[in-house]
Amino acid sequence: MFLEHKGTSIYYTDSGKGTAIILLHGFLENSSMWSKIASELSKKHRVICIDLLGHGKTGCIGYIHTMEMMADAVQTVISHLKIRRYYIVGHSMGGYVSLVLAERLPDNIKGLVLMNSTTKPDSPERIEIRTRGIEVAKTNYKAMVEMSIANLFKPENVKKFAKDIKTLKKEALKTPLQGYIAAQEGMKTRQDLEVLLHFSPYKKMIIIGKADPVLNYNAILQQIENTEVKLVEYPDGHMSYIENESEVLQELMHFIE
Repeated sequence: MFLEHKGTSIYYTDSGKGTAIILLHGFLENSSMWSKIASELSKKHRVICIDLLGHGKTGCIGYIHTMEMMADAVQTVISHLKIRRYYIVGHSMGGYVSLVLAERLPDNIKGLVLMNSTTKPDSPERIEIRTRGIEVAKTNYKAMVEMSIANLFKPENVKKFAKDIKTLKKEALKTPLQGYIAAQEGMKTRQDLEVLLHFSPYKKMIIIGKADPVLNYNAILQQIENTEVKLVEYPDGHMSYIENESEVLQELMHFIE
């Protein structure tokens, strides 16, 4: 389904009945990443998957998409569907957007799940990596995207999940260059929201991979120190919903129920 937002169309799916769960994908992903998880969760719950700005079937609205702008688009969908209370699950960049919504609307959040994501802003080194990525993407977008996807997995898992990686690359290339650049620029400017892990009223869970090539495992542990955040960790990479599919689904179902 599509919904108008600031001169573009936002794509979303809405399936099942019951407690609402909002699923937000990561960078170079789209709502299709949730197909298996959404199929299971929607047997008992209402599941909404949204293509974030510049990804999947949702258009771009500028040359930078801040996490706040992406959260605005998500709010447009939630308001249209007249959903007041919900669980929100965000993978990677989707986690950054989830945090913005959780900060804005704490009374609306029943539970927050950050999957392979962090509350901390980009380090100077990470900002430089994003800047270099943008420059390479401008000259050889296909190669840049395909390399980025493969590098998200634990090296030992690349062959094991070759079929999934092929599908991910195909879906990632649906993101236009403008969407790639706008999201990268937006992630550079995001705020430190670690405070939400300490003082927010809703329950929280973080799912991480010890071999995540994007996030610092020890830094995540520091963020949740002295909090009531549930930690779920696996020995794999940045793509827990693929590398640890059945375990992630069980954790989500338990967290929600």
